[in-house]
Parts: sequence; C-alpha cells; structure tokens
Amino acid sequence: MRRAALAVLTAEIVGCRRCPRLVEYRERVARQRVARYAGETYWGRPVPGFGDPEARILVVGLAPAAHGGNRTGRVFTGDRSGDFLYAALHRAGLASRPTAVARDDGLELRGAYIAAVNRCCPPDNSPTPAERDACLPFLARELVLLAQVRVIVALGAYAWDGALRALAAAGHAARPRPRFAHAAEAAVGPYRLLGTYHPSQRNVFTGLVTAAMFDAILARALDLAAP
Repeated sequence: MRRAALAVLTAEIVGCRRCPRLVEYRERVARQRVARYAGETYWGRPVPGFGDPEARILVVGLAPAAHGGNRTGRVFTGDRSGDFLYAALHRAGLASRPTAVARDDGLELRGAYIAAVNRCCPPDNSPTPAERDACLPFLARELVLLAQVRVIVALGAYAWDGALRALAAAGHAARPRPRFAHAAEAAVGPYRLLGTYHPSQRNVFTGLVTAAMFDAILARALDLAAP
C-alpha cells in the first residue's frame, strides 16, 4: 500500500510543471548539455524522492543539481554532493553501495529515504519563495506516507527551513522555531530534526563539513531512529 501511494506521488512529481522559470531552466539545461555529458540523454524533469518506504530516517536536500539529478533522474546522483552523501550513507549501513551514478545502478537504501525541498534544479541553485512553496506539498505528503520516519536530517539551512515548513503543513508546527546550525537538534511533533552543513563541493573542499562530521550526524540519526 505504501509503495503504491509513493509511486502515485512520484508520478505527480515527475509530471509537475507548476513553476515556469524552473521548467524552462531544467529543460534548457537538458538540451544544452555540457561537454562532459554531451552524449547523454538528460532526465530534464522534476526529481522524485528515493529510498526505503519503511525508512526511519529522511534526508532532505535543497534541490537537484543541474548536471546531477536533473541529468540522472535520481536525487543526489551523478554529482559531487552525491558522491559524499552516498559514501557516508554506505559507511552508516544505510546504502547498499558507496556510489550513485544512474537510476539503474543497483543502489538501494536501507532504512533511509532522500528527498528535496524543491524537485527541479533552479538557476544559481536559488529557488524563489514562490517556487519553494509550490513544491513543499510534495515533501509534506512524503512525510505522511513515510509513516516510520522519526528522524529528519536537513542538509543545510534551506533544507532545515523547508523541513520545518513541511512539518507544519503536516500538522507539526515548531514553537518557538528552532534555528539551524550544524549538529542542531529539535523535537517537532513525533520527529527529531537534525541539521548539518550541506555536503556541497565548496563546503567539503573548505572543510566546513568533513566525512567525520557527517558520519557523526548519521550516527546520531541512527541512535534517535532506533525502535
């Protein structure tokens, strides 16, 4: 039943054309491919969530990368952030393999699900507030369908804010509103929200977030998610 409901939601996400600016941008990127991916067929559509329908941990990002998820059709797949994230999930026992390169690469998540606040790649990685609000109902619905989730890991301040908004839409408003920080924790209804710096190429290269720091976040998530 849960898998069927998530499949219906996935189809709605993939077919969404609510935001004209994002539709134009994602499709233009898919047509005007960069040289290193010139021979590939881009996904060029909204990117749905991915993972275990029985997950107890939900990882939330900002949006697909123009030449990552927008190319491959799977969140955090085919870009540097995904390289960092899936390697960490594999070390934590939440992913079947440490790399993610394509939708059909055999990767599976165990006890985890990955989604994003926005499902289309935005110009300059910056969705507008209206674009955020148009997409948030998808995340709120995922929260309801992923009934076993107890921990939400927000990758960056934007995802932290988006997760709080989706939680409020699902009937779990946080008062007072918790502030984002790396390793921040907040109890929101039946959930525990954890914050971490986003594993972007810049943050990793500058050492703002390291593998050890991220491993500690996932270890904490696993502890909190234990039945």
